[in-house]
Amino acid sequence: MSTYPEAIEYLMQRLPMFARVGNEAIKKGLTNIIALCDALDHPERKFPSIHIAGTNGKGSTSHLIASALQHQSYKTGLYTSPHLVDLRERIRINGVPVPEAFVIGFVERVKPLIDTIQPSYFELNVAMAFTAFAEYGVDVAVIETGLGGRLDSTNIITPVLSVITNIGLEHTQILGDTLAEIAGEKAGIIKEGVPVVVGESHEETEPVFFRHALNRHTVIHYADTLWDMVRNGQDHAYQYFKAVHKGDQVIYDVKTDLLGSYQLHNVKTALTACELLNRNGWNLPRERVLESLALVKPATGLRGRWDWVRQRPNIILDVAHNPDGMKYLNENLSAAGIGGNLYIVCGFVSDKDVASALRLFPGEARFFFTQANVPRAMPVDQLVELATGQGRTGNAFPDVKAALTAARAAAGPEDTILVTGSFFIVGEAMEVLDGETVLQ
Repeated sequence: MSTYPEAIEYLMQRLPMFARVGNEAIKKGLTNIIALCDALDHPERKFPSIHIAGTNGKGSTSHLIASALQHQSYKTGLYTSPHLVDLRERIRINGVPVPEAFVIGFVERVKPLIDTIQPSYFELNVAMAFTAFAEYGVDVAVIETGLGGRLDSTNIITPVLSVITNIGLEHTQILGDTLAEIAGEKAGIIKEGVPVVVGESHEETEPVFFRHALNRHTVIHYADTLWDMVRNGQDHAYQYFKAVHKGDQVIYDVKTDLLGSYQLHNVKTALTACELLNRNGWNLPRERVLESLALVKPATGLRGRWDWVRQRPNIILDVAHNPDGMKYLNENLSAAGIGGNLYIVCGFVSDKDVASALRLFPGEARFFFTQANVPRAMPVDQLVELATGQGRTGNAFPDVKAALTAARAAAGPEDTILVTGSFFIVGEAMEVLDGETVLQ
C-alpha cells in the first residue's frame, strides 16, 4: 500500500476493533501482544515507561505527566486511546503524532504477522506504539491502558512507575460488577518493586491495592493524602487553584489549561507521580512541574476534555461517557457560570449505563439526540425512548453533523452547546468543526 488512507482502511477492515463492535473484538490474554512484540524484537524493552490505568481520568493524567516530562526536555512518547479523528493521535512523540509514513511502513511490515497471529486492532496499535517509541529513541514513554489492566495489551511493559487514577463501575461485563473486582483488574498493572500512585482512596478498593502491593513488594502512594487543591477561578482558557502540599505544608498558586472540575483529581495524581519520579532519579523539580500544568494542550495535543472551542454561542466538547463522567460534567456546567440556554448534543454506545448517565443531565436542557457512525452506537430511536423515560426530551437526528447544525441554528449568542456522550460523538463533531479548537 502506498498511501496513509489505504493503510488505515486495511486495519479497519482486517482487524476486529472494540471501538466499533464492542466485546467481540477483545482478544483475552496477552498471547497475541507477546507474539507480536517477540516478532518485532521486543520494542517494549527499549525505553523506560510510566503505566497508567483507571476508570476515568487516565487520558488527562497521561497528558499531564507527559507535559511535565516534556517541560524538562525529556523526549516523551505518549500512547493513549481511543483517538478522536486520526489514528496517529494515539501515538505521539513530544506531542506530535507519528508520521503517516511510519504507519504505512509499519502496516506493510506486519502484514505477515497479522495473517499468522490474528491480533485485534488495539493489540496492533499497542505494538505500533512500542515500535515507534523504540525506533525514535524516546527518553521515556507514558502508556495508557485501554481497558482494565491485568489483561490489557499494554501490560507487557515493566514501568518505572504505575499509576491508577480511580475506580468506578464501567465495563462491568468484562471487569466485574463491584468496585473491588474492578480494582483487582486495574491493580494487575502493579509490578514487582515498582512504586505505585493511586489517585483517589476508597474504603472498598484500598484493601485490594494493599494486597497487590504487598505481594509485589512495593508501596502505594495515595495522591489525595499528599496534595489538596481548591479551585478559586476559571475562564475559557484556564482554571486556577490553590495547591497544598500536605507533607511540606506549602501552598502554591497554579493554573492549568485543562478545564473541568474533575481535573482537580487528575492534577493531584499527576503531581504525585512526578514527585515520585523526581525522588527516583528523574529531573522533575516541583516548581517546573507546576509550570507545566498551564501548557498541557499545546505540549501534548490533548483535546475533548471540557474543550471550550467556540464562543457566541459557546460550544464545549467533552468525552464523558459514563455516570461518573457525567456527574463531573454536570458540576462543570454549574461551576462555569455560563448564562443563556443549554443545548446538549449527545449520543452513546450501547454497552454503557446510558440510563444512569441521562439522569445526571440538567432537566432544563434542550436535547439533540444522535448516534455516531460506528456499529457499537446506540440507535438514536432507542436513545430517545430511554431519555424520555428519564424525563429528558428532545429531537432525534440521524448523525452528529445534523444534530450539531440544528443546535447551532437554535442557539443564540449567549447560549451554550455541549457535545458529549462518547469519544465518537466528540470526534465527529470535531470533524464538522474542521478540527478547529481556537475560540472564535
